[in-house]
Order: sequence, then structure tokens, then C-alpha cells
Amino acid sequence: MVVSGWYRWSRRVAHRPFPSDRYIQRSRGAASVASYRPEGLRSGPNRVDIQGMARTDPGSSRFGHLSAWRRVRGAIAAGLSATVVVVLATSCNPTVPGTSCESFPPNSFWHTPISKQPTLSNSAAMVDFVGATKALHADFGSGLWDGGPIGIPFVAVPGTQPGLPVTFEYADESDQVGYPIPANPPIEGGAQSTGDRHILMVDKDACRLYELYSAYPPAGGSGWTAGSGATWDLKSNALRPAGWTSADAAGLAILPGLVTYDEVAAGTVTHPIRMTVPVSRTAYVWPARHEAGSTTNVNAPRMGERFRLRSSVDPSTFPAQVRPIIVALQTYGAIVADNGSAWYLSGAPDPRWDNDQLATLSALKGGDFEAVDASSQMVSPDSGEAHPAS
Repeated sequence: MVVSGWYRWSRRVAHRPFPSDRYIQRSRGAASVASYRPEGLRSGPNRVDIQGMARTDPGSSRFGHLSAWRRVRGAIAAGLSATVVVVLATSCNPTVPGTSCESFPPNSFWHTPISKQPTLSNSAAMVDFVGATKALHADFGSGLWDGGPIGIPFVAVPGTQPGLPVTFEYADESDQVGYPIPANPPIEGGAQSTGDRHILMVDKDACRLYELYSAYPPAGGSGWTAGSGATWDLKSNALRPAGWTSADAAGLAILPGLVTYDEVAAGTVTHPIRMTVPVSRTAYVWPARHEAGSTTNVNAPRMGERFRLRSSVDPSTFPAQVRPIIVALQTYGAIVADNGSAWYLSGAPDPRWDNDQLATLSALKGGDFEAVDASSQMVSPDSGEAHPAS
């Protein structure tokens, strides 16, 4: 995480100091947030819920794929159902949890497979630049880290939620509208965080998304302040103006790139997954609208760069909560949206995540990915509409 108050460029190139084996304090506490659906965690090892997702002992809170696999093998030995069902990603358009709103139109790049798109000529060099031996990491989960939820939360609000004025540090590239910030909104990292402090809000009646970066509540009589802010009509493919940031470095929406528990529980993740890289190029590629790079090296990924997991990876060798993520990475890929740690995938926090299952993603390394040329899918540089996958 990055100390707020740094200039946008430096905060976009900083690393988030989250070790892959960070200790997690599990918590049942949850606010009334769309991405949080509290339920009593079942006690005891190797429980299997009605979705067939192996549950490990809630008291076991250290990330570690070996311990997770031992528990899975133990469940199999105990006679629990070990049937592996791999649900292939489809073109159906998901709705935002807690709303009836689609997460952008079905013909958006957010829902167009890249499984048949060609690789970039410098794919191997680009993977090496990011880190071919570095492990994939789910930067989301259950419980708390440094007192805050693990991941980027969001909240659904009614259309009657008043829009509040926000004063922006980067006002020239922020949308000057009222933001429907509820009382005690979920903030990335928690209310006391000094990191990116994203606030994501969905007007569930108008199907409009609002996102803030480095958001701070009123203090000393002033109103809300933020580094930057952006809003999207979830029924439209319109992109931000060329060269404009958003609440994210790439100038894209954050919410549609997050992995949510609801979609994983339903069996499919039908969109590219937001990811970070340590260093990016001073360039962006469609559908991104903004760069935050620190090098001109052509092997450094640009904002908006797409990476696809190789088809040789077998999803059935992973736990139930991870299999839909594997299939999504093979079908829709990951999209570079910010600078941070290598191969970190973004998702929404949820008490139902099994952190041990998510930790098995670390069995995959950067070398299991390839950089993809998705340029042929672009209909217009100013639109998120994509040509159908061929």
C-alpha cells in the first residue's frame, strides 16, 4: 500500500508490501456491503458446503497451498465427494451482486473471450520483465489484514442516496458529479487505511458505477476529498476521454475486473481479472485510457495489457473456489490496471472465501502466462465495445 499524498505517478509505481504468506485474522464481522454476505463459518476441518467447496478449519489462517492440499486429500480419504466439475466460461453477462444491473453490456471487452487471440511477438520477454518465476497471488480473501478487509470492497446504494460533492486532487481528470457515498462506506484497507482507499458504489436503480481513489471523509468542517473519481453508465460501452485516469491507473473501472465470491460460487467468472505489475511502460493500450509508467522499455507491459493463462494448465487440479478463476484466466485473461506487486489478482473481500484454497494459485508462476494481442477486437478506440471472439 502507498502513503496517500504522494503524487499520482509515484503512487502508481509503488509496490504493495503484502507478503504472499501474510497472516490472516479471520473475522465474521461484516458491514451491509454488497460484496459481504455474512454467514456463520462452519467449524471443523474439511467441511464441504452445498456448493461443494471444501472448507478448511477456520482456525487455520496462514496462507499455504501445501496445507490446503493436505486437507483436500484428507477430505477425499474421508469419503467426501471429490467429483471435479469444470464449468466452462460462457458469454452470459453477470450482474453486480446486490443489484439487477449488468456489469457493462454483453458486447463489452469485459465479456469478450481472448482465448483465440494471438500472442504478442515479445510475449516471452514481457512475461520475463514482470517475473516469470514469481507466483500468482489472490490479493483478496476473508478475514482482516492490518485491520481492514482483504481486497477491494463495494457497496450497492439506492437511487435515493444523496450525491455528495467531492474535492479532488486531480480535478482536471475527475468527474465533477455528486457521489452517492453512504454513511460508513466500505473503504479499501479499512477506515484507518493509509493506502489506496478506494470506495466503489453502484446506484442499483440507475445502474451507474461511481469509484473514488484515496477517499477521505469530512474533517474539520470540510467535505469529502479524494485523489480522483470517475463514474460509468453500466449500460454503456463509453470509455473515458483519452489520456484520463479514473480511480485506477489505467483509466478503467475497477469493479468489473474484481473476482467476487458470488460468481465463483455460481461456477463461472466471465470477465478479465484486474491485475498489477511492478513496473509498467509509459504507454497504454486499448481499452485502457491512461498510462502510469516509469520506463520506455518495449518489454514492459502497458496499462491495459492482457495476459492469458496457458491452456495446458488443468483447472481440475485446483480446489473448487479456484477452478472458475483458472478457467477465467484461460478464457478472458487478466488485464493490467495498476502498478503494484507482480501477478497480483484483485477481488472483493467476502467472509466465505477460503484463504487456503485461494493460496493454491501460488502454484502458478508468471511463466504460465502469455501476453496477448487483443487489438483486433477493438471496434473504436473510444468505445469498450469489442468484436465477437472468433
